[in-house]
Amino acid sequence: MFDLPIHVIDFEGSRQSGVVEYGYVTLEHGEIVDSQTRICAPVGTITDIDRGQHGISEDRASREALFEAEWPLFARLRETGPFCAHNASVEDGFLRAVWSCPRTSPNFSEPDQTTASWAPWLDTLYIYRRVYPQLENHKLQALIILFDLQSALDAQAAIVCPAERRHYHCALYDALASALLLRRLADEPSLKDASLRWLFIQSAASGAARENMGQQELL
Repeated sequence: MFDLPIHVIDFEGSRQSGVVEYGYVTLEHGEIVDSQTRICAPVGTITDIDRGQHGISEDRASREALFEAEWPLFARLRETGPFCAHNASVEDGFLRAVWSCPRTSPNFSEPDQTTASWAPWLDTLYIYRRVYPQLENHKLQALIILFDLQSALDAQAAIVCPAERRHYHCALYDALASALLLRRLADEPSLKDASLRWLFIQSAASGAARENMGQQELL
């Protein structure tokens, strides 16, 4: 399931402000081996509603470089492993708003194929919806609490997150939460032999998209 590096990503911001914070965690063989985060200058106004959610003021963010300065980082990450997020269409949209596509990179969901796209994404929201359809709430915080991961999340956040950014709606904290959800899937007896391609299929946003990828049984 985790033979390749997987880069779990989260962005804070809006269409109006653009990305005002990014965070990513890299998993290799299920272990966290790298992480990074930064507040970014907005391209537009940070509204009161957005500031109330992520806690980043326009005055604070305006002292930093724009997110577009991170092209070398995100292009390199995309070349080395698939991207993952919780509700990945949001993160994909943020990336495409700044750079329509990355350099030509491995597809990762299709052996020996390449693509000039930020996709395909692994998506912990859709994976958990399909593995646990009986749950009423598949939001990030609800899943962390339900699967008893809050203590592990806070312990890891104390190591890698800035002191003032160790709570939900902080980019690296939320990326860590999604990474822990992805990692714990390997502990499910019924999923221990699941392939990376199976995870990609479950990450598809619709039944039609899953069928287009081709249904695959657990190995």
